[in-house]
Amino acid sequence: MGARITSIGTYAPVRRLTNFDLESMVDTSNEWILQRTGIQERRISDSEQFTSDLCVAAVEDLIQRYDKSVADVDMVIVATSTPDFAFPSVSCLIQDRLHINPSAGCLDVNAACAGFVYALHMAHALIASGLHRKVLVIGADALSKITDYTDRSTCILFGDGAGAVLVEEDEAYNSFINYHLGSDGRGAQHIYRTGLSSTINEIALVDSGFLVQNGREVLRWALRAIPLGIQELLKKSNMQMSDVDWFIPHSANLRIIEPMSEKLKHPMEQTLYSLTNFGNTSAASIPLALDLGIREGKVSNGNRLLLYGFGAGLVHAGQLLEIHLDDEVNEPTPL
Repeated sequence: MGARITSIGTYAPVRRLTNFDLESMVDTSNEWILQRTGIQERRISDSEQFTSDLCVAAVEDLIQRYDKSVADVDMVIVATSTPDFAFPSVSCLIQDRLHINPSAGCLDVNAACAGFVYALHMAHALIASGLHRKVLVIGADALSKITDYTDRSTCILFGDGAGAVLVEEDEAYNSFINYHLGSDGRGAQHIYRTGLSSTINEIALVDSGFLVQNGREVLRWALRAIPLGIQELLKKSNMQMSDVDWFIPHSANLRIIEPMSEKLKHPMEQTLYSLTNFGNTSAASIPLALDLGIREGKVSNGNRLLLYGFGAGLVHAGQLLEIHLDDEVNEPTPL
């Protein structure tokens, strides 16, 4: 059975945190941030606005744009590293707030910045197996809630946002071409937030409750592992990078995306990212970038997309898609 991505919706909080705002908070400058990250601003959720709120707003954008109903969704998958609670899951909160069929399954996926691609992979498997017919997939994070705004190495990077898609059974069309997954737990200590334990790989961690990242080590790993993963994905799909219309990597940092695209011999003009105005939004960065491409008239039905997420774990996940969305009925909510 084919599985098709039929619709998309996104949301970012109203409040903007610009590079100039950060100049008054930490020892940094607009020029320094732009040179090292490519980020100009990021969106920050209100004090009483959490990941579930971002998710609901993204799904409401999807419903409004495509005149969709989510009442008959039979599985909700939320990819997030910043759930409102350790439990209950964000997906269960959304099921209630959006009045989704109580027979629907609900689960959260924690694969950090690769979470949205992992969730898409699961949705495809559930539909292709015949077990489910309509899956709501959401990538969302409120990273501002776990960011230390006295640490200039991390606070310049992260923002909040959400993106949602519906993956539906389709007898005539299949969006999903192929996938590639990977992991390297030896590097787990390079991106973390402590929980019940404060030790990884026998290494004592900074037990601050905030996100901690060794950006240099993550950069080295990403530039080594991700191009290899992409080449493996293309090889088993009998495709070349030139067959891809749009490359959509996780929007971590432009200084990762640019050399990665160069290694792959893929032009930056055919690479979509969301970091310029939204920062690194973790699981939300790929759906935000895809939707920006749709809103700007770049992505068209029939295009081949290469989505590739990577982050804490260390994990990575790639998905080759041929996009064929339903026609939009109404204009998207402005971002």
